[in-house]
Amino acid sequence: MTTSSIELASLLCSRLCHDMLSPVGALTNGLELLADEKDPEMRQRCFELLDQSARISTDKLRFFRLAFGAAGGFGEMVAVSEAKVLVDALVANNPRVTLAWALPSDSLPKAAIKTLLNFALIGLEALPRGGTLEIAAEYRDNHSELVVRAAGPRIAFDRSVGSALEGTLPEGELSSRTAPAAMLHQLAVELKGQLQYVLAEDALVLGAMLPRV
Repeated sequence: MTTSSIELASLLCSRLCHDMLSPVGALTNGLELLADEKDPEMRQRCFELLDQSARISTDKLRFFRLAFGAAGGFGEMVAVSEAKVLVDALVANNPRVTLAWALPSDSLPKAAIKTLLNFALIGLEALPRGGTLEIAAEYRDNHSELVVRAAGPRIAFDRSVGSALEGTLPEGELSSRTAPAAMLHQLAVELKGQLQYVLAEDALVLGAMLPRV
């Protein structure tokens, strides 16, 4: 799979727009309802919905800013607590998912943080019926080791995402859905690192070993 930087950036932008469409659309609908509503209780309900939609929009923008963005380059270290806050906020919108962390290291290179965030997103999407999302990350001997495990009933995982992680997805089949995984593959290649995944009926495990360059 060979993908130009422009094409990959375009697909990542499409993915961002797709994921932001629902909460931003809810804001628009809430404002329209509020403009026509006179009942005090219903107006209060509209304000609550607007607050919820605004919070979800903000949480997603903050998440994608670090998961997809490249400000500052890939060489700097990022506090693991920053990634934890972003994933916690994303998962908080899905009460059927339980989140567990194992983070012995205080910071990771930005490339590892990006991988961790995108792994978390893939894992969360694999749990449409709920379940457990376990995230572990450690930095030692100049390497980042990451593991994300999504466990729940009837795991939903598109094999094309796995192919994009492995770098075997045909170029013509790349889409906004598989673009984040393709980005991770390119990043791992640049760092001479490794990505892998294991899929079972009730679990998906994503792993990465990334040297710091």
